Order: sequence, then C-alpha cells, then structure tokens
Amino acid sequence: MRFLSVLITLAVACFCAPAAWAAALSAYGKLPSIEQAEVSPSGHAVAVVVTNGEQRNIVVKDLASGAVLLNGFVGDHKVRNVQWAGDQHLVLVSSTTTTAFSIQNGRREWYFGSLIDLKAKKMRPLIRPTESSLGAIFDTPIVRIYKGEPHVFVQGVVFVDSHGRLSLFRVDLDQGSSRLIETGSVDTVDWVVDSEGRPLAQELFQRNTGAWSIRLRSGFTWREAVSAKGPLDTPHLIGLGRDGASVMYAAPDAERRWSWRELRADGGALGEPIPILDDQGPLRAAVDGRMIGHYVLAGDEDRYVFFDPADERVWKAIVAAYPGQRVRLESWSTDRKKIVVLVDSQEEGPAYAIVDLNTRKASWLGAEYQQLKAADISPRTPVRFKAADGLQLSGYLTLPKGKTAKNLPLIVFPHGGPASRDTPGFDWWAQGMASRGYAVLQVNFRGSDGLGHRLLEAGHGEWGRKMQTDLSDGVRHLAAQRTIDPKRVCIVGASYGGYAALAGATIDQGVYRCAVSVAGVTDLRRQVAYSTTRGGGVTQRYWNRFIGAEGRGDDILDRYSPAKLAQKADIPILLIHGKDDTVVPLEQSKAMSEALTKAGKPHELVVQKGADHWLSKGDTRLQTLEATMAFVEKHNPPGP
Repeated sequence: MRFLSVLITLAVACFCAPAAWAAALSAYGKLPSIEQAEVSPSGHAVAVVVTNGEQRNIVVKDLASGAVLLNGFVGDHKVRNVQWAGDQHLVLVSSTTTTAFSIQNGRREWYFGSLIDLKAKKMRPLIRPTESSLGAIFDTPIVRIYKGEPHVFVQGVVFVDSHGRLSLFRVDLDQGSSRLIETGSVDTVDWVVDSEGRPLAQELFQRNTGAWSIRLRSGFTWREAVSAKGPLDTPHLIGLGRDGASVMYAAPDAERRWSWRELRADGGALGEPIPILDDQGPLRAAVDGRMIGHYVLAGDEDRYVFFDPADERVWKAIVAAYPGQRVRLESWSTDRKKIVVLVDSQEEGPAYAIVDLNTRKASWLGAEYQQLKAADISPRTPVRFKAADGLQLSGYLTLPKGKTAKNLPLIVFPHGGPASRDTPGFDWWAQGMASRGYAVLQVNFRGSDGLGHRLLEAGHGEWGRKMQTDLSDGVRHLAAQRTIDPKRVCIVGASYGGYAALAGATIDQGVYRCAVSVAGVTDLRRQVAYSTTRGGGVTQRYWNRFIGAEGRGDDILDRYSPAKLAQKADIPILLIHGKDDTVVPLEQSKAMSEALTKAGKPHELVVQKGADHWLSKGDTRLQTLEATMAFVEKHNPPGP
C-alpha cells in the first residue's frame, strides 16, 4: 500500500469499477488523487494538493506529530503550483480563462497568485489590481530571505502611458502587502532576483524584430551585458547562476551548439559554460535560488547532475533505493535532508514518497492515481523504428494488460506541440485507452523536441507531410511484427495531435478506421493569423518554419488544412473542443464540422463548457476520455 491514509480520508473518494474491466475509465480520466507535494523549508511539514477527481484541496501535514495543519482553500480553482514561503505561509498559483482586463487580445488564460497564512488560515492575493496595475501574475513567484525574513517576489504588469510593462513586486508575508520595486520597459519579458532579494537582471525581447538582451543592475541604473538579434533561436534567460550573484542564460555558438553561460554584475570570474543536452533544466537550492545542478530527460533516462559531490552521492543513493523505477525530484528542504520524490513503477504506477536523510528512511505520501491498482497498469515499453526515408524514430507502446501482443487493435496517439515529446512512465490517457483492450502507439515524430536538434529540425517544412507519415510508418512497423492488426487502427490526438488525427482522415489516408481530434488545428491560415495577433512576429516565424510557408498568403496553408480538405475525409471523425480554449480556439473545430457537414461526411462535434486547452478540470478530462473510447469502440471494436 503506497498511500498516506489521512490524505485519502480527507480528499479522495472511491470509484467502483465495472465488471468488464479492472478499473472504470474515471479512475484514469479524473484528476489525479495527488497533483503536487512540497516539503517545507525546515522539513517540519509537507503540503499536498489532493483531489477527489474533480475538486482540489491543499492538505498540510506535520511530519513529526501527524497533525493536519490545513485542509481546504481551493475547490474548483485550476491549481498550477503551490510552494512554501517560510514555514508559515504557502504561495498558491491558479489560473482562469477570462476577459477581465480591457487590453488588446485580453481573452486568455490569466494567472493569479495568493498567499495562504497557515496560522490565521486566511488567503489573500499577492497583487491587488489597481488603476495602474493588473492583479494577474507572470511567471512563478520566487521566495528570498530579504533583511532576515522570507519575502515573495512576483512579476506583474503596471501601465505607463497606457502601455503595459512587466514589473517586479516584493510581498511582505506578515503584512500581506505588495510593493512595486522595479518597473520594466515595454520590452522586458523576465526578471532575476539575487540570493539576497535584490533585483539583479532583466531580460528584454522585441517580438517583431527579434532583438534580445540582458541588462544587469549597476548601482542605481541598468547596463546592457549581452545582446543578440535573430528571427528565431535567440538566446534566453535561465535565471540565477551558481553563486547567487550571477545570471545564467542559454545561447548558441557559431556552429549552433547551445550552452548555458554566466554573467556577473560585478564583472568577476565566471564558471565554465555548461553544454545543453535537449530540454535541460536547472536544479535550485531552496530559498536562495542558487543553481546547484541540472536535470534532463536524455532519451528514456532521467539524468540529474549536481555540482556538489555530496548532493550527487545522495541522489544516486535515493535512485538506487527504487531499482527499475523512474525517480523524479519534486521538492526538498533548505538543508536538503528531507526530499520529496515521485516514483513511477511500471507495475504499480506513480506515487509520492518523502525521504528523510536524518533517519535514513523513506515513507509513502500517496499514489498519484489512488483508484488504480497494479492490475490496472498496462505495460509501457520503448519502441524504435525507421521512417520510410531512413530517419531513426522512437516512441512508446502501451499494451493492454493481460493481452497477448499479437494482432491487437491499435490507437495511434500523437503528442501536441509539435515541438514537444512523449516521455517514459505513466500516461493517464494512454493507460485509459489501453485498459479497454487497445495497444497505444506514441511516436516522437520528426519535429519533436527534447531528443536532439537533428530530430527537431527534420520536422521543419514537414507539417502534414513527413511528420504525418512518421506516424503511419510506426503502424506499418508494428504490423510487420504482427503486434497489431493493420485493419483495426484509429488515431486520437490533442492540439497538434488533433491536427494529426484529422490529417490521418484527409491527407495520409488508408491507414485509419476513425479519427478523434481534441482541440485540434483544422485551418492553418486562420490559426496562424490568430496566434500572430497574440504572439507577434516571432510566432509567425515559428509557424512558417514548421509548415514551410513563406507567409500568411502562401497556398501551402490551405493545401495542408483538414478543413479545406473535408471532401477527402474517408473515415468517421469525432471533434472535441473546449469553449475556454485560448490556444487553439473553438472556431477551429467548428470550421471543420461545418466543412464536413457541407461535404456530407460522418462526424460528431462535442463542445465542452468551461474546458481549456489543457483539460485542467476533472469533469472535462473524463468526458474527453469517455467520448473518445465510445467513438473508437463503435468504429473499431476491440474484439474479445
């Protein structure tokens, strides 16, 4: 049993499984039982975001006495992050889709920060809206010890001459008041605060020209320390460096090899650049924010590198304690003696544990999906094959539990992005589909990120072309091995994966029996125009790179738009889209539905009230999974 009974008693309801399957789809499709676990700076308590599948609660538990210090405060809110600010306060970040502010393109996902006082059991906003500033926040709040006390630093927008400027606020925890300490320029996109709570650097970027720079604090003024200009692939700020007084940023060399580099405001000696491997991220010390290492998912392997050999030894010992399982660092105390990890077992699924280095013991906090047992977890293995042009591809194959891997029905499940990737370990959506008797193939097709620049760049100009046939090449690979029945294949995807599902019905035909598109792009010209109004010229250039278009007027945009090819659709199509989607608007699925109706093609459209692009709510997540499986089972029955 890998769960903490007090958390389950407080927040997790029981769902009964039907006789036909080991677990109900709700066990996979609703929100996880535990979404996040954060240990306090002193290590005395742990804060856990728990759910009953639909509503979220924050539970704070004293680790020594077992007393519950807090239970509540969230409910229907979309929680994006919870972190400690000292031992007596929590910072909650949530979001909502709204048009609350009278600004251009104002309807979007807005993020808000709240401060929770554990003693008073009260919550108040980090930044209160005024006539000159928004109440929304930008980027994750950070905590620093300023003048001997923990303070929260948060980025928000203030208006100067009717123009919004990303600025820096400092929040006093005891008073709950925020103070504007730095006002950015019209091009400021990020801030860095040093280990002692002083503004250290700001990053600037002009979206239409691609001009980029970092300014460092020099007395009472700011000086430009480094700059670059380019339409894409510009350098970017990483954050605080290795000693708490430097800034780390990522930049390419003349041969386009990327590395992390440091800058110091005082001009002191810098450490050696750190080569970047794929989507490398920093590891930071609690409270002061110094970079103490870095992490990357290299292929199928989680790699943690610590600058301090003692930290390195500790982490290796923790990983060794869970052989054959994926172990990810979630949080740690200031002294790094109490560490929360997420342990993903192929047999039992993911669960949170807390490791106490003082007692040399570990205890389970809870399973991420409490209603799933070992019998409900389908095996998931890496798969590798070559595309038709010889490009080496990889991905993951989830096989239905207890089924022989021979002549199985298949669901191809491409990821979104497209500059993203599928990863090893538990995937709730893939597991839910496999539980109904289907093999599930997830391909890291060309254009995927995090697996080397060669694979990413191979996707440029291949949207709807080789990016699409990489998926059907995966089907042919499994068919050649007789793992799947090539006559019983459907394709399901969300966002870019939704586009790929529709392209499987209109472009790369003859492979699939049905297609399910969740929040998919259907009209490239309209989507590029929509995205450009919100992201500027850099967004236009991003789309042009992947699609291979010269501009918004290029005919290629229509040539690879499923909504323009509806008359070619040769299989039934299910469209699912949320009304609150501000990334790919609902109009995309409506345009596809109208085109299919005009062409007399079989399809269904499900519009989800209150659903955003990320399926952040339990009811819409479950509705998506249930509607998907009902449609797939109708048009591609799993058989005995």
